[in-house]
Amino acid sequence: MAQRLATVTLVVDDYDTAIAHYVETIGFTLLDDVSLGGAKRWVRVGPAGGGCAFLLARADGAAQLASIGNQTGGRVGFFIETDDFDADHAAMTARGVDVREAPRTEAYGKVAIFADRYGNLYDLIEYTRR
Repeated sequence: MAQRLATVTLVVDDYDTAIAHYVETIGFTLLDDVSLGGAKRWVRVGPAGGGCAFLLARADGAAQLASIGNQTGGRVGFFIETDDFDADHAAMTARGVDVREAPRTEAYGKVAIFADRYGNLYDLIEYTRR
């Protein structure tokens, strides 16, 4: 049986604000936005090239509100692979993505850290070898 990681939950403050950020600023695609009743929605966004998506879950209660932006304890928690780092980095920068460090070259490829509107950290990576 083949398995793959398909969706990861991100706790957010508001569905529409989060959709606008991930689609318009980060450059993801809106995959699903379905009402589940009672103000709950099934909202998924992900990279245009496919792969793992985010389920945007609106915070419910103090503990979930406190976790927004710190779901991985301040570490880079998400990794976006690209086959054209320079173009993607330039496009993200032009859209106002919060780039936390200048691009650098590591043994595995070119990488830069950025943050989403909540403070969650990401690596944008173009691997040089696999």
